Amino acid sequence: MKNELIIHERPKSNVSEDIRTIRTNLQFTLSEKNCKTILITSSVPGEGKSFISSNLAAAFAQTGSSTLLIDSDLRLGRIHKIFSVSNKKGFSNLLVGKNLMEVADYIAKTDLPDLYVIPRGTVPPNPSELLSSSNIKKLIKLLKEKFDYIIFDGVPINGLPDSLALANLVDRVVLVSSYGYTKIDELNNAKKALEKVDAKIAGVVMNKTQQSKRGKYSNYYE
Repeated sequence: MKNELIIHERPKSNVSEDIRTIRTNLQFTLSEKNCKTILITSSVPGEGKSFISSNLAAAFAQTGSSTLLIDSDLRLGRIHKIFSVSNKKGFSNLLVGKNLMEVADYIAKTDLPDLYVIPRGTVPPNPSELLSSSNIKKLIKLLKEKFDYIIFDGVPINGLPDSLALANLVDRVVLVSSYGYTKIDELNNAKKALEKVDAKIAGVVMNKTQQSKRGKYSNYYE
């Protein structure tokens, strides 16, 4: 397990406190009946969405809620590396398969209680098509019956349709941006793209903000 899981390695750190705050806010927004799916995405690569999604999933699991983290970045997803699980078969392989009822075979248990992951799997030739297939909707319905919370670590919005295909199928979307890296135009374009597909945007996480009194990283959520 990589040291990116700050909430596990350093639970009393400022970053961990921020992650738990984000979790609490999301729990309030997901208070409606059967609202339990979240897509974590960003405008462009390199903003830290996998860091946020992994730590957020761990934070939900720490409450005793059964939590599933799905790596839906079928191109460059690295959840399997963060949690040190096999990537021989994962989300892409499940979607290609014909029997979604075999989903349990693709779910890996992590070292953290109540936290499970479905890694990316084999990189497919048609990731956008897979994420737009009718199997996705059926799979989400099936997984909602088995888990308290389901978090998708998605592809950046700008330039690729992958996450937009998922955005209106989940209950909430969280955009990750990076301090000093994300351009405001890029963030606005991602927001507009999500709004066009009627995605329910829960808020924006500002990652990697440097504050002398807050340590190396801090996160802003609204």
